[in-house]
Amino acid sequence: MPYKANESRRHKIPKARYRVENWAAYDAALRRRGDLTIWVTPEAIAAWTPPATGRRGRPSRYADIAVEAGLMLRLAFGRPWRQTEGLLGSLMRLLGLELSVPDHTAFSRRSAKLEVASALAATDGPATVVIDSTGLKVFGKGEWHLERHRGQARRSWRKLHLGVDPTTGAILASELTSNEEGDASLVGPLLDQITCPIGTVLADGAYDGEPVYRAIAERAADAEVIIPPRATAAPSDTADTVPTRRDRHIQTIKERGRRGWQRTVHYGRRSLVEVAMLRYKVLIGRSLRARTLPAQKAEARAACAVINRMTEPSRVSWRPFVLSHAAMATSST
Repeated sequence: MPYKANESRRHKIPKARYRVENWAAYDAALRRRGDLTIWVTPEAIAAWTPPATGRRGRPSRYADIAVEAGLMLRLAFGRPWRQTEGLLGSLMRLLGLELSVPDHTAFSRRSAKLEVASALAATDGPATVVIDSTGLKVFGKGEWHLERHRGQARRSWRKLHLGVDPTTGAILASELTSNEEGDASLVGPLLDQITCPIGTVLADGAYDGEPVYRAIAERAADAEVIIPPRATAAPSDTADTVPTRRDRHIQTIKERGRRGWQRTVHYGRRSLVEVAMLRYKVLIGRSLRARTLPAQKAEARAACAVINRMTEPSRVSWRPFVLSHAAMATSST
């Protein structure tokens, strides 16, 4: 048995039993993930070609909405730019729209400077946000090449930071950075993307520290912060008179143990952010297609918007199934 030496110190967690009470509706919702419904709103048609600016030089032929539509279709179907150009052109013909489609060169060039306008998911009322990060590969020599030619491994990857709603699994905020960026420094920028009130923020022990608590307090003073203190954590100087949230966590762990603290604060919800990361890597992929960091940022944010649209029918089974897989419907910005 692995880890036999630590058997006495391991947590005895019983096997979870899951019971799906609405299996028929849930099964139908999963099938609808493969349903393809694509439409273009009148606002999108009007905004497809940007208005004249009156400045010198050749005006842009396509607005950012056209580039964003191609980028989202590319990520949803996992196709290169040339196939995406053909896919979008065929959709225009099938829909009977006389809209020209950017070529693959324009897609590649414009996506590097694209400010993705598609907003991520929002919630009604105070939101519970689970924050974590994962790594995405960047172009480079693959495993086969290294094994075949005995080259030196090149670690090149980016960090994708996510803020996820554990109740619905929707991605509320996302940020892509280089691998040198620390996780704690992205808590503030992630919370700034969430427009609804924030009720609870959960994260793992890597986020434990005063800067994180301060960043959360600046954006949501009344939010509950659930971050496990480190094993060597010590109470603050004012723990006896004015205890902080972190002081209360340390005291609870001292009284009930770490497992007891986890049950008290429902810390198990934090693991649901791992499901969102797995969903990203299964639906979109474990690597980034773009070559530059600005283009990779746009790609990651568009991918999160695509995932929210693809998974919305199966997580909100009581709403009308209007949209699934990839959609071009959007409003003018």
